[in-house]
Amino acid sequence: MQIKEDYAMKKTLILLLALAVLVNSCDFVRTIAGRPTAAQVEEIRLQRIAEEEARHQARIDSMERVQQHLADSLAALETHLLDSLSQSKGTLINPSKLGGLYTTKLESKYYLIVGAFRGRSYAERKLKACNDAGFTATIISFRNGLLAVGICPSNSLAETLENRNKLRGTGVCPPETWILINE
Repeated sequence: MQIKEDYAMKKTLILLLALAVLVNSCDFVRTIAGRPTAAQVEEIRLQRIAEEEARHQARIDSMERVQQHLADSLAALETHLLDSLSQSKGTLINPSKLGGLYTTKLESKYYLIVGAFRGRSYAERKLKACNDAGFTATIISFRNGLLAVGICPSNSLAETLENRNKLRGTGVCPPETWILINE
């Protein structure tokens, strides 16, 4: 009988040890409590990360669309300004209309041309007057022999127009000032 009792006790002990291992397992306790297991918690965490990344990417895509829209709008506005200027009594000129530039490459896209001369001495006199008035001036040579004095170099058409409007009536910028587009 002692053997049967020892056997029953061993069986009970093994059963209690197995039950203790199961009870000590977090996933077992969570399952009994109706809570998600560690694997389910990790899956939820990864899903939330993926959702946050998708929201973040959607914001980036939205900003890129806005940026592209603004760039397109600015390009359309500049085209409109150029068209308007070219129709307003020749105040805008492309060097190719004068046979092209003879001068080495100019650094800026737009220049206010405050004088155009056939003689170099006249161009240098205007250049000196502009420099004395505090402007950065340059002589721009065309293939057809024309020498133009350009001031207020800029890469922005809006800035060039603003400079032209500010300088009108100063004596440096005559009413027949035109804008050179260096393309």
